[in-house]
Amino acid sequence: MSGQQNIAPQSQSPTILLVVDEPSMTMLCKTILLQAGFSVLDADGSSEALKICTQHEGPIDLLLTDLILSPPGFQLASSSNQFPHVHGHELAVRALRIRKDLRIILMSDNIDKDLAGYNIRRGSLPFLPKPFELQAMVTLVRQVLNTSPPSIESLTAGPPGAPTAGDGWVD
Repeated sequence: MSGQQNIAPQSQSPTILLVVDEPSMTMLCKTILLQAGFSVLDADGSSEALKICTQHEGPIDLLLTDLILSPPGFQLASSSNQFPHVHGHELAVRALRIRKDLRIILMSDNIDKDLAGYNIRRGSLPFLPKPFELQAMVTLVRQVLNTSPPSIESLTAGPPGAPTAGDGWVD
């Protein structure tokens, strides 16, 4: 299942890279996105998602990822590992370095705790709070696809975790 591409009926449908560490949630989100007309690539974790970003020959328009990604097993992150296990925000930064036109949505069920735990500035990326209604996910995906991709600087700027004027949620 993981890493497979499912082509939606439309030939120019946007491609979503889905990274969720719960298999049942992956299947549900994937099914809904396919029914909404998107192509979907799914990855079991950040390592596989980074491989897909590097090796997939077609476009990847949006990364939809959990902020907290369970590690597949013990693994040390090192500079020599091209595809390390990382949390969702770091995955977003690394994927954006590979694919400059990538749009990103983070998901989590404990927004404030998870953002604070990783020193992520509120409002740096669109966020989908869990649990969510499936149509809300599709609506947010469509909205984000109609925006400009974020810059690396916007994801890594400022003192980590420091709120800035104008920060807000995209719900």
